[in-house]
Amino acid sequence: MNLRAQLQPDKIMINVKNLRKTYGAIVAVDDVSFEAKKGDIVGFIGPNGAGKTTTLRMLSCFIEPDSGTATVAGFDTRTQPVEVRRALGYVSEKCPFYGEMTPRWFLQFVCNVRGINGSRYKPEIDRVAAISSLQSVMDRRIETLSKGFQRRLGLAQSLLGDPPILILDEPMSGLDPNQKQEIIELIRFMAADKCFIISTHVMEELETICNRAILISKGKVVADSTPQDFKEKGQGKIDAFFRKVTNGT
Repeated sequence: MNLRAQLQPDKIMINVKNLRKTYGAIVAVDDVSFEAKKGDIVGFIGPNGAGKTTTLRMLSCFIEPDSGTATVAGFDTRTQPVEVRRALGYVSEKCPFYGEMTPRWFLQFVCNVRGINGSRYKPEIDRVAAISSLQSVMDRRIETLSKGFQRRLGLAQSLLGDPPILILDEPMSGLDPNQKQEIIELIRFMAADKCFIISTHVMEELETICNRAILISKGKVVADSTPQDFKEKGQGKIDAFFRKVTNGT
């Protein structure tokens, strides 16, 4: 049985307790705690420099916290980083690609990195290409693809191995409205079987996609509820609630 199949509905998939990270005198993340369950699409919002990306990088084992704990799919990010990385897919704001590669070549490269090889890698590449609607561009150079297709490729690589948790940092940055809608529909399609954390600055995306919202400011979680609750507290506008909580206006 694979890892995703073991995770039942309402299973806590991400558990963060008192996470803290400093860079010299700068406190980037300060006592952050939250949980996320299977089926959650958690919008992670906050001003620039609030600590969002640092938190996501600690969850993804790119950097270690100074204190506190975090578990991903039941695995500790400090002591079980290999297991954590197997349990999640990560899409950074600027997906690093090799422009001369094709999507097929790039996905094969990621399969090798993730230990998906032998007779397994071709069906797996075909599976994520179908989910991401990449079949028509699989043999074109990545540098010739639109931003929409490149975003789809970023999502496709995160799906290799069928991880139960996906962390997306500004997944729709730089996309036009049509391309954004394509990514939104793809996330919705996958949502029931996975847990998403999506970092965004766009409140419309938060309201459209997410069923949870965590607002972080100056390294601290200052609100954790639903987008609808944020909207009601902002008298019909999430932006208004965001501004009130983060700078008092």
